[in-house]
Amino acid sequence: MATDLPFFDTSYLVRLYLEDAGFEQVRQLAAEAPALASSWHAQSEIVAALHRAFREGRLQQGVYLNALEQFITDSKDGLFHWLPLTDSIQQRLEQFFWKASGTAYLRAADALHLACAAEHGFTEVYSNDRHFLTAAPLFGMRGINVIGKEE
Repeated sequence: MATDLPFFDTSYLVRLYLEDAGFEQVRQLAAEAPALASSWHAQSEIVAALHRAFREGRLQQGVYLNALEQFITDSKDGLFHWLPLTDSIQQRLEQFFWKASGTAYLRAADALHLACAAEHGFTEVYSNDRHFLTAAPLFGMRGINVIGKEE
């Protein structure tokens, strides 16, 4: 069952391929699980994040292409359990924003992750994004950061 797996947002998933701050802790957590769960749209976010690292000069082209190839291989090999986005997830997201205060800050992609995780029965989600972690309880979940340093 997917809820037995840790649910990673993109800030954690990308650390499987980039040596961003805290990547060691994220990789250790991932190594302890048979697979990782995330929202379907994270696939696009990971590819874009890898390209951004290449564009910004943090990765040389060969390293970027190897990381991209590894991600594609990991996806095909079942490392990730991609959770589908459905109408009920969109409705959950809309309800969040309907009730959100004027000071609430949550990007659409992060809201999709949270609504997706909640809709699929997760009680915990992993991230290093402070806005994501702050919003997790509003979706009925506990946000966990094993890195200990928020972005």
